[in-house]
Amino acid sequence: MEVKNNQSMESIILETAEKLFLEKGFAMTSTTEIAKEVGCNQALVHYYFRTKENLFNVIFEKKFKEFFQSIFELDNLNELSFTDKLKHIIESHYEMVRANSKIPYLIINEFSRKPEQVKELKEKLKFIPGGLFRKFNDELDSEIAAGRIRKIRMLDLILSVVSLNVSLFLLMPIASEIFEMTEIQKQMVIENRKSEHVIMILNSLRT
Repeated sequence: MEVKNNQSMESIILETAEKLFLEKGFAMTSTTEIAKEVGCNQALVHYYFRTKENLFNVIFEKKFKEFFQSIFELDNLNELSFTDKLKHIIESHYEMVRANSKIPYLIINEFSRKPEQVKELKEKLKFIPGGLFRKFNDELDSEIAAGRIRKIRMLDLILSVVSLNVSLFLLMPIASEIFEMTEIQKQMVIENRKSEHVIMILNSLRT
């Protein structure tokens, strides 16, 4: 493994464990394997993180935050219309999932393995900038009051965005196999679906 001069052993372990957890999941990844990949002994992994569960939780929280962070990154978009902000949210989240297509599997597998994790998300969701969320929700309410879009809750809108973007990358491996897509064809479908998702969400809001 290539080690950067400014990387600490702790960050190297985290980086390696993240790669293995995303590739193999929690159950199929051992601290022995992580240590071997890093090039250190297993005791050093336990020194920094005590248990595999603790190490996984650090990574899971980081990846979960990344998965939803793009939805709420609305800085420097104050001049945009509500429609353009929503388009930005859809496309930003889409590109994040596209670049990290294994994160949905990690989240789904973790909730299946540890259902009580859902309750712990209340703490992990504190990263969301409340002011930005409320501001966008106020803009949504204003658009509804003005009759420019139909009545819809912010939660339903966000769930529509997330479910559309995630489902594509969950189903793409199956679809590409069934339809015998080349890599170029697969990438063309993925690129086209981004604009389709924007159109679908915006059309769904029409009165």
